[in-house]
Parts: sequence; C-alpha cells; structure tokens
Amino acid sequence: MEFIIHGRKVEVTEPIKKYIEEKIGRLDKYFEDPSNITATVVVKIRGKEQIVEVTIPLKRVLLRCEESHDDLYAAIDIVSDKIERQIRKNKTRMSRKYKDEGIGVNFDLVEAPKEEEDKTIVKRKQIEMKPMSEEEAILQMELLGHEFFVFKNIDSDEVDVLYRRKDGDYGIIETK
Repeated sequence: MEFIIHGRKVEVTEPIKKYIEEKIGRLDKYFEDPSNITATVVVKIRGKEQIVEVTIPLKRVLLRCEESHDDLYAAIDIVSDKIERQIRKNKTRMSRKYKDEGIGVNFDLVEAPKEEEDKTIVKRKQIEMKPMSEEEAILQMELLGHEFFVFKNIDSDEVDVLYRRKDGDYGIIETK
C-alpha cells in the first residue's frame, strides 16, 4: 500500500510516518493487490485533540475513518482498528458483490462538523452519482460509517437519500 501522509497545523515527523505506515499497512492482507492502493492520511490538531483521518479509495468502495484522541499514537491505533473492523464486517458482502472486480468507491460524504457556532458552510464536496441499488447504498453507508447516504437509484433513475432510523432500520427519501 502506498501512503500520502500530511499534517494540518502539525509537522508529521519520520517516526510518526513510520508508525502510520506500520499500523495502516497491516490492512494489506485484506486486498488482493495492495500495491495499487493509496491510503491518504491527514493528521490534524484541534485544541488538545490529535485527529487522524484515513481515506482509502478502492474501485467501488471508499474506506474512510476519522478518530481523535489526546495522544496521536492512540488515535492512529484506534483509526486503524476501526478500518479493519469495517473491512472484516463487510468483507463477505463486498467479495460476493464485487467478486470479479475486487473492492473499490463511488463517492465520499463527510460528517457535519461538531458544535459549529456560527453555522457557516465549512466544507463542500462534489460527488459522482453512479447508479446503484438500495443494497449497494446500504453497504456504502455502512463502510463510511455515516447516518445518511445520497445515491442515484438504479431502479428509478432518481436521486434518493438513504438514512439510518433511530430504531436501527433504514429509511429512504425518494425525489421526483
């Protein structure tokens, strides 16, 4: 696995880079050809929190996780474990669904910032709307760890919003 590691408001030293490559690199065992995969790791500081964000775009799947902790090395450990859990949890479904193509992503959504006082837009993303089934949308949402997911429904050819209900089930908002 190749790595792109950079810091925001922090210098990423060589020991930190090696630790990230060691921890995230252990995920290689889950991929058929890890040499073609690039993981982007962003290290940020917000107050006392050390934040590690890992994004691994694959062919049809995006593995993404963000974790904060007072200790940078602990945040790296936690984010690595969470991504591994995502892969293990969904590996059977992904391998069955994308058996011929391997795993890979359609788009990434970012969680809303926590406790934003001035209520301004702080991030804007463009997404690629590839048609997918509701089952694929659920898989994508689970892999991203989000509460909602916007997708183009392959059956209706409309943009729909999939969301997780408070009872744990899913709901879909259909557009016309």
